Amino acid sequence: MATNLVQIEKDTEIKKRLEAERARLRQIAGLGQPNHFHRPIERAFTAAERDRVTILFGGFTWKHEDLIRAVFQGCGYRCEKLPVPDVAAFQAGKEYGNNGQCNPTYFTVGNLVQYLQFLEKQGLRRQEILDNYVFFTAGSCGPCRFGMYEAEYRFALKNAGFDGFRVLLFKDSDGIKAASGEPGLKFTIDFGFGMLNALHLGDIINDLIYQIRPYEAVPGETDRVFREMVDGLCQDLKNRRAFEIEQVAPEWAKPKFKSNKVLRNLFNVLGKWHEHMWGKDYLHALAVAREKMDAIEVDRTRVKPMVKITGEFWAQITEGDGNFHMFDFLEREGAQVLVEPIATWVAYLMYQAKAHARAKWPVNRPYRNPEWYELKKQFANYIGLHKKLWGIGAGQHMWNFFYHRTIKNLGGITHELVPQTDLAEMAHPFYNQFARGGEGHLEVGKNVYYTVHKLCHMVLALKPFGCMPSTQSDGVQSAVINKFKDMIFLPIETSGEGEVNAHSRVQMALGEAKVKAKAEFEQCLKSTGKTLTEIRAYIDEHPELKKPFYHVPHREGVAGTAAQFILHVSDRIDRDTRFWKRSRVQVSAPLTASGD
Repeated sequence: MATNLVQIEKDTEIKKRLEAERARLRQIAGLGQPNHFHRPIERAFTAAERDRVTILFGGFTWKHEDLIRAVFQGCGYRCEKLPVPDVAAFQAGKEYGNNGQCNPTYFTVGNLVQYLQFLEKQGLRRQEILDNYVFFTAGSCGPCRFGMYEAEYRFALKNAGFDGFRVLLFKDSDGIKAASGEPGLKFTIDFGFGMLNALHLGDIINDLIYQIRPYEAVPGETDRVFREMVDGLCQDLKNRRAFEIEQVAPEWAKPKFKSNKVLRNLFNVLGKWHEHMWGKDYLHALAVAREKMDAIEVDRTRVKPMVKITGEFWAQITEGDGNFHMFDFLEREGAQVLVEPIATWVAYLMYQAKAHARAKWPVNRPYRNPEWYELKKQFANYIGLHKKLWGIGAGQHMWNFFYHRTIKNLGGITHELVPQTDLAEMAHPFYNQFARGGEGHLEVGKNVYYTVHKLCHMVLALKPFGCMPSTQSDGVQSAVINKFKDMIFLPIETSGEGEVNAHSRVQMALGEAKVKAKAEFEQCLKSTGKTLTEIRAYIDEHPELKKPFYHVPHREGVAGTAAQFILHVSDRIDRDTRFWKRSRVQVSAPLTASGD
């Protein structure tokens, strides 16, 4: 018995020593107490600070950013856009951020840190920067490092000495319930419709500039005109007077609106909607912008390969070091760039919400397999699903309607949004639409869609190095290319280095696309039975054909702008008997003179 007691005491002593040694080693390693992660409590951005706090944002094209800033300023906010991220910003992101992040993270995070350091060099104290500036950005969740952006911003800001700098987050999964939750930034009706206009205008103007610039007769004219035009639209968005029913209503109705909050809010929403979408001032601003752009002279007989841009969201829209200045490089190499609008991403999110609602309904429905006579339960199951589908469907129709309405008011030549059902169906044999992350099935769907419908000569996918969703898409693309033999598809991983190598790879693929475009053009020209000289002579006699907004009907199976154009001009010549008679006289006149 005594022996057992001694053994127990020895075991207890050994356990105490082991625990003490573990505690000592954990203390040395800095692991004394477990430090569980808690989301930082953000300092409030209050309405009282609105007059002195500047909202910073960035990450889009300069067209989008100028228009978005104008909306912020028009709603009473101080707002500035960040500079275009460069390689120095990339290096700052790597210095202050975590290892293993994706390319957009390093560029955007480093760009913010770099700008705050610039403010400090201009003489602002660090506390003034923390108090007088906030950053507004998008967030997300899911199997992509995009969901880590918020934490990465905070981590890098802390390492750079700006701990406590406020980051306001807008999540695609939360909608307008996100932001900061504070009254400093409110999603009002005017702000919402203003942002809708800014995004649509930015997309359409971005598409137009890449359609017009490759064919401009006077080098540099497109950039100059578009800069002036965007400045004019910004002034309209910034200076637009907010609609208030109490100000425009007849005198006899003003007391009713003043006393009835529900009636006042209803008419305010309808009135603001009408003013933002159909108001005379807004439509006049679009008409002025259209006239300025239509003054640019173009020559569409130049043969250029059409290059469709796809890939990761940020890499396919930024216009700087973040994607190796790829759009400028393609244009210098003689290509026409078909850019991707942000509106496609929003349409994709709504389509996915609808598809997920249908897929999850067998689990989420309130009643399991009701009998045929249990009409109430059957109706509850039906209405529960369709109420959600109808709501999302209404949003889809409104989004498409307003986007295409803006296209119509800005010349009508912008590419329309591709139906999401078509993209999902074309991607389905290769990529499941419920595989989340990045652009999901869109990269595969777009590649197949634009190739099958012959809307481009080459597809260029821009994505960050090591991007998991894009890597998955690239693996699938090998099967896609194997099925569509005439497809020219090139994926390019973007980074802070390797620009020369990326441009070299693009040049090789672009060479094939140029051959493809030239062969298409020569075949179309041969089919007309006319020479290029005859077609150009007709164009010179009809100046409207040199206008950028002259509508050229699309021909199925023809991708190139020049090929489409000469086919249309040929049709016009065939219908213009006076031109043919005059041409015959001009041809026969020298023969008569020589015969004399």
